[in-house]
Amino acid sequence: MSNFLNQFTEDIKSNVPGYVAVSVTEVSTGVCYVSHSNKDDFDPEIASAYNLEVVKAKYKAIDALGLSSKIQDIIITLTDQIHIIDVSENGEYFIYLAVDTSNANLGMTRALLKKYKKDVVSNM
Repeated sequence: MSNFLNQFTEDIKSNVPGYVAVSVTEVSTGVCYVSHSNKDDFDPEIASAYNLEVVKAKYKAIDALGLSSKIQDIIITLTDQIHIIDVSENGEYFIYLAVDTSNANLGMTRALLKKYKKDVVSNM
């Protein structure tokens, strides 16, 4: 499993403008399978643990509203960063990606994440 996760991480690091951090986490267990940050003071595993709670809360909201929709992604825009929580189609995993807004734009970041996540989704 680690080869495609390592390749995914390398692709994101090398090709996503403004890259700050990335991780892949299992929703049911909270296990983080891979993580990387280009900042020593930014721990993507801690961020993923908190973002797992965001994903679970959104699932509860969808259930409470009686919706049949699935989560594609959750986007959190900070003053200097964009955080994307991209949930797999089966809902079992999510990719957490943080980028610096001074070097990235949302559309391009989402497109690149979609491009590189294909191998992760097919191999998990």
